[in-house]
Amino acid sequence: MSSSYIGSKWSKTLPLLRNAETRRWVPETARLSKEKLRSLLRRYETVYVKPEHGTFGIGVMRVRRLAEGGYELRHGTKRATYPNYDRLYGTLVRLKRGRSYLAQQGIKLLKHKGRRFDVRVMVQRSPRMRWEATGVIARVAAPGKVVTNYHNGGTPMPLEKLLKPYMNANAIAGQIRSLKRTGVKVAKVIKRRFPGIRELGVDVGLDRTFTPWIIEVNTRPDPYIFRKLPDKSVVRKVIRYARAYGRIQ
Repeated sequence: MSSSYIGSKWSKTLPLLRNAETRRWVPETARLSKEKLRSLLRRYETVYVKPEHGTFGIGVMRVRRLAEGGYELRHGTKRATYPNYDRLYGTLVRLKRGRSYLAQQGIKLLKHKGRRFDVRVMVQRSPRMRWEATGVIARVAAPGKVVTNYHNGGTPMPLEKLLKPYMNANAIAGQIRSLKRTGVKVAKVIKRRFPGIRELGVDVGLDRTFTPWIIEVNTRPDPYIFRKLPDKSVVRKVIRYARAYGRIQ
């Protein structure tokens, strides 16, 4: 495993929580325990439970506190309800099979045709050794899925297209510039803790007020997802930078 790869989601979250500027963009996140999840569910209607080590959204579950009492658990395309917290948590313990998990405040993401989407911001070290946000792409969750990951059935799409129902062209351009600035700030903060990193895929959710929420940070992001954009100059730049620092031959 190269020094530029950090597998633990918790290790990547901690520097962001300890930085005054990035902390406000991170949904409340903690290592999963019976008491911690219970306290999060008291404060938030929805909580995501995800493996500390894992990729492609595999193993991510969503817990929802129901207005009529009880809880709903979704994983993959399966859905089940539980009359009380102990029953819910017993199922979670079985499903996680002894692996370390995190619990994270659920964000009400913007939707496209009824399906949630989030944004991947690709941030790379340029050949001049500066951090640069080189690509922005949205991922729309597959029907019935709780994750947006491309490798878990999500559909990559231009963010401009998905934001059209919400704002005008000028506002969309401003939103994308803001997301790129957020990505670069995240990279600088993570870099101080992990000096070996050369690239990050920053997964950002937008809520109904267009506030950015950093859902996850990937230290080995898929550069080829940007092939799905109509503007081919984006993927060309992503690949060129990745070649320059040796990620791609």
